[in-house]
Amino acid sequence: MFAKRTMIGVSLYSKQKPREMDREWGSKPGSGGAASAQNEAIDRRERLRRLALETIDLAKDPYFMRNHLGSYECKLCLTLHNNEGNYLAHTQGKRHQTNLAKRAAREAKDAPAQPQPHKRKVNLRKTVKIGRPGYRVTKQFDPETKQRSLLFQIEYPEIEDNTKPRHRFMSSFEQRVQSFDKRYQYLLFAAEPYETIGFKVPSTEIDKSTPKFFSHWDPDSKMFTLQLYFKTKPPETNKPPSAAATNGTSAPGVPPPPPPPAAPMGNPPRGPPPGSLPPPPPMGNGPRPMPPGGNLPAPPPPPVGGGMPNFTPRPPMPPPPQGFQGQQMQNHGFHPPPPPPPQ
Repeated sequence: MFAKRTMIGVSLYSKQKPREMDREWGSKPGSGGAASAQNEAIDRRERLRRLALETIDLAKDPYFMRNHLGSYECKLCLTLHNNEGNYLAHTQGKRHQTNLAKRAAREAKDAPAQPQPHKRKVNLRKTVKIGRPGYRVTKQFDPETKQRSLLFQIEYPEIEDNTKPRHRFMSSFEQRVQSFDKRYQYLLFAAEPYETIGFKVPSTEIDKSTPKFFSHWDPDSKMFTLQLYFKTKPPETNKPPSAAATNGTSAPGVPPPPPPPAAPMGNPPRGPPPGSLPPPPPMGNGPRPMPPGGNLPAPPPPPVGGGMPNFTPRPPMPPPPQGFQGQQMQNHGFHPPPPPPPQ
């Protein structure tokens, strides 16, 4: 009996475990089991690497370096990495982030303390505006200097005590009320509690000399006066011709200039001077007519006493021959030279 009981006990304990107990505790049916701490760390680094590849540019990382072996190094942590993904996972780790914080704290401590610029705080006053002031503008002209001027008179009867009106010039590009126009500028007047008013004046240069440009505040009559003169433009004497005139074109709406008169071909014949004799009739190859008297007029005698001391005047030249050679011989009695003496 004893032996039989023993065999039965052995057979009871030798039965296989149920299939529901094969999986580990904490896992679901069909899964590969619960991940270990090492597997979780690998998965986390892989997710961080993919995220860093999308958001971080390694070309701008000052601590990223590739050595001569083809691997990558972190110059901040002095670590070696096989690929870019491994380095990016390292940059998201605790060691790299701690070293970055230490480096920033050390640089902030070593940096010299620079004085902060003193910024003056301007407290904007919030006052209730009571409207626009009354004003009067007078146009003036100086006949001596040919200058035009403007006289502004602004009335501030309700101005605050111990305050004076202010004025300034504003360019057309500063204001946003009207479209900008470089031909004009604005003159502003301001005083509390009145609204700021502006006048649109030409953008000509203003003559700011003492007797012409002045401003005055009368506290008794509560009137602010300002006078300004515009400088006159110098006359354009040597103004170069425009490009349109140079190229032969004119502006639209302007008639073209008349063409210049045509130049005559060749040299026109000149008439005889007034009071002179008419020209002789044209002749062929015959002799030219002699002047009245048969002889040419003698040249004027040389000046006496007014010339140079060592100058000897030359005798008068004979008249030029006229006609052909045979006629010259007959008229002047030309004889051939004698033959040379025999030797």
